[in-house]
Amino acid sequence: MSQEIAVVGSPEFTTGFRLAGVRKFENVPDNEKDERLDDAVERTLDDEGTGIIVMHDDDLDHLSRGTRDAVEGSIEPVLVTLGGSGAGSGGLRDQIKRAIGIDLMEEDD
Repeated sequence: MSQEIAVVGSPEFTTGFRLAGVRKFENVPDNEKDERLDDAVERTLDDEGTGIIVMHDDDLDHLSRGTRDAVEGSIEPVLVTLGGSGAGSGGLRDQIKRAIGIDLMEEDD
């Protein structure tokens, strides 16, 4: 079974991904994130057809501790965050390492 990318966030965030062909998304307006983001993320985590969840890094602050721990610790689907402080090479490096199990950027001495 092939898995797809799912995007969770504000309509402004998800629109670009939808235009690029991403079919799975959860729109949560900015003014409703504290109330609705947990449910949207949990639905996406429970979807067996999802292999990657894309979110804006700042949206993690709106998640409850339990949902945040679940999504950050998930191996399948794996979480990829964009923007904010987690977008640096260290954050992306850690996300890739968690997703595939090896450090592709590790330098040999």
